[in-house]
Order: sequence, then structure tokens, then C-alpha cells
Amino acid sequence: MWGEALVGFLHCDLSGLNRGRSVPAPEVEGRMGAGVGWVPADQALTPFGPIAEPNPFGSLGDLRLLPDGSTETRVNLWDDVSPLHFFLCDAANTDGSPWDSCPRTLLKDALARLERETGLRLVASFEQEFLLRSPDFRPGAGFSYEAQRLVEPFGPLAMAALRQAGLEPEVFLPEYGPGQFEIPCAPADGLAAADRAAAFREVLREVARRLGYRASFAPMADPGGVGNGVHVHMSLVDPDGVPVLYDAGRPGCLSHTGARFAAGILEHLPALCAITAPSVISYLRLGPHHWSAGFGYMAERDREATIRIPPLVRLAGGDPSRQLNLEFRAADAAACPHLALAALVLAGLRGIREGLPEAHLMAGDPSELDEGELERLGLRPLPASLEEALGALEADGVVRSWFSKDLLDCYLAVKRTEISLLEGASPEEACERYLSAY
Repeated sequence: MWGEALVGFLHCDLSGLNRGRSVPAPEVEGRMGAGVGWVPADQALTPFGPIAEPNPFGSLGDLRLLPDGSTETRVNLWDDVSPLHFFLCDAANTDGSPWDSCPRTLLKDALARLERETGLRLVASFEQEFLLRSPDFRPGAGFSYEAQRLVEPFGPLAMAALRQAGLEPEVFLPEYGPGQFEIPCAPADGLAAADRAAAFREVLREVARRLGYRASFAPMADPGGVGNGVHVHMSLVDPDGVPVLYDAGRPGCLSHTGARFAAGILEHLPALCAITAPSVISYLRLGPHHWSAGFGYMAERDREATIRIPPLVRLAGGDPSRQLNLEFRAADAAACPHLALAALVLAGLRGIREGLPEAHLMAGDPSELDEGELERLGLRPLPASLEEALGALEADGVVRSWFSKDLLDCYLAVKRTEISLLEGASPEEACERYLSAY
């Protein structure tokens, strides 16, 4: 007996955590129009608990969390607990008008702007790596089938839960790190892709809890170990759904449109890192020879490129035009997926709209080049710390212009408070704090 079922109305906030309130299941239908109450200052919550001070909101104001019916997520696989059941919500003003500090609303606006100015729609997916932890857990070797079987029945239950939630899981795979796994989900339209990324984390955490594990999406488990990344795959389609990134006659088979979309992201990359890799320990993962990203460049099949062009599979009649996508690799799950995708879309849109010079398609290891060659090719290292990335964000007037003043001020306050809360902590202690938060 698990009592009265509750349904969550959740908001993915600036820390990338889903927060909200729950209502009794029988009352959901009557709540869909007006949602539940929320507080502006909740946007200033850090991942470690305290509210960032100062923030633009203080103790004033009220909001509503308005559920989007298309995001309903329900998983009912266990008899001894109530179903995992929630909706993702926009944070809106009490009259229903958009709140200018809501990341999900920002993404909606960015996607609408992309379509309005170019006639193109974004299709995306988020690949999210995670760790399973428990006191007595002894993980198997990286990529091994034993690693999968040692956590049985986690794999089958995770796939069943994700499928029941409508997230379209594709493959279950043990990853390189101890206890590390990944389950890619099928691509979806831009907003749905970010919603799926947020929902995915809750579904995986629930499955892990039921089996005595804790699933963590923290960017690093220990300073010398393997990081958990988020790889954001993006493609563009025209109004008829025809992909526009593929051009067999061009370098990397990437069209002019795709190359300019990538150029916009690379142009603003230092500032974007403050949004896509937004934790103190994110910068333990980013760097040359970490299989993440160390320099701002684009390449084919290179797992250290910030923007990777994955291989095209022509077996079994595969259509290369529908496969070609841009994989952004300088991201992790400390990022709000809606905020991160909005920033990437707006950067790519600027590249298309202003016809920015196409990025050099790199071959080889940029860390082996001297400074003169790096400058000639336009290759820059990524920020070395969260503080450096925040400074780049503040210095980039174009990126700053994409956000309302309150949203930007709140974001900077959250991140600088996060930094201050780790002052004096060793890298090992910082990793442990994030493992507990994410």
C-alpha cells in the first residue's frame, strides 16, 4: 500500500535540477490550466541548497508552474511504490504571461526565431553519461558485457522505464569509466529533445533507487577519473522535414548552412561554456586528451573536437542525409538542457544569418601545434575554469543580449555563489559535493 498517488509539476532550473510541487493524481485535470504556485527566488537556488545572494528577486513576487501536457512522464513498474509521474512546466507570471527568466520559455523563443528567420527547424538528442553507485558495488571493466550483467536487472528495467515514459531509448551500453553507463534516446524536435533530457535524469534516478543504487550525472566522480559528458546532437530540417546539413560534395559532407551554424557556436564558444559546462568540476573534464573537448574546433570522427561530425553509416540502405548531424561535446548534466540548447541555437542562428566564415575542419591533435599555427587556424583553448567561462560570458555582448537582465544576473549569481560554496575544498571534495547534488 503506497497511499495516494502524487503527480509532480516540475521546472528544470538554472542549476539543471528538476524542482517543483506535487498534487494528488485525481486533481491533475483541474490543475492543468493554472498549475501550481512558485517563487521567483527559487530560480536562484544553487545545486548545493542555499539561494544565491544577491539575486534579482529577493522575497518578492509569485509565479505559476504551468504544465505542458506533451511532457507527461509516467512509469509504473513496481508494486511497492507509487508510479513516477510528472509533467515539465513553464514558469509563468500569475496572469499566464511568459516569465522572462524561464529557461524553457527562452528555448521556445529561440526555436521560433530560428524558424522565423531561416525557415528551419532543429532536431536534437542528448546523450547523457551517468554513474551507478552503492556501498558494496564492484563495477565491471569498461565497455564489458560483464559490467552490464553485474548491475542486472538495471539495464532491462531502465529500458522498460524509458520506453514507458515515451523517451524512445535506443541502446544500453556500459561506458569507459567504472560503473558508468549511457542510454541514447531517439532524436526529437528541439523543445521535446530538451524535455526528454530533463525527464531522462528523473527516470534513471528512479530505476537506480529501486535497485539500491544512486545514479549520478555529475561531470566528474574524482579528479583523475573519467567524466560524465552530455553530447548534444543537432540537425536542421526544412519545412517539409528534409535535412539541410548534408552535402556530399563538401568537406565532411557538411553543407554551407551546417558549416555556418557550427561557425556561430565556435565564435561564441568561451561564453557558451559558462552555460553548457557550468560547474566548478566541469573544467576537470574539459581539456586535451580527456576524450571530451579541449580546443574550440570542428572535426570528423574526433572525440576531442568541440563539434564532432559523426560517421555516416551506409549499411542496410542508411540515408546519409538523415544521419548527418553536429555533435556538441563541451557539455555536461550540470547544465539546464533548455538553457544550453537555447544558447547553442542562438549562436548557430547568428552563424547562418550573418554568414560567419566557415570553421576549419581540423585533422590531427591541436595540442601538438605551436601558438602561431593555432592562431592561423583560429583555434582557441576552452576556458580553464568556471570563473574564466563566466568572465567570457560577461564580455560577450552578443550572448548577453539573448537573455533578459534578470535571467543573466540570476545565473551569474547562482554560479558565483556555487564557486564560493566550494572555496577551500579540494578537487576530491568538490567532486563528492557534485556527486551528491547531481
